[in-house]
Amino acid sequence: MKTVRADDGTDYVLLKRSDDASLVRDPTTGNECYVRNDRLETVDRSPLETAAGAVSEPVRTLVTNVHDEKTLGLLFELVERGPTDVRTLLDVTDLCESDLHGTLTVLTAAGLLEETTVADERGYRVTEDGTVALEWISVENQPDS
Repeated sequence: MKTVRADDGTDYVLLKRSDDASLVRDPTTGNECYVRNDRLETVDRSPLETAAGAVSEPVRTLVTNVHDEKTLGLLFELVERGPTDVRTLLDVTDLCESDLHGTLTVLTAAGLLEETTVADERGYRVTEDGTVALEWISVENQPDS
């Protein structure tokens, strides 16, 4: 597998190449089609990264930056509470100050949280991308087992 780009700018995962055309898959739709080789160029990007394009950017950001249940729970708690000051977060979580600070920093750098002011104190709120990602993975959106 390789990543290829069509002359219209669309990135595909290359599945099979023949003399005249290549079978490619669009990761966002899953559709497979043949494209003439003269319309394709190889891209220096892992085909696995390209295949991950099947998942929305906010969900990819969530999955690649939230590595444990406490961090995930903190995000859900902030969605429920709304913008929350740091003192309250220290009181309602079982994270020590340095762990909370580290977690908030990672989530802010990832674009899942943003710093805000709550009652004249530093606080955090979930960004729109963070909210979208959490909605996608919430139990309410899961198919019945």
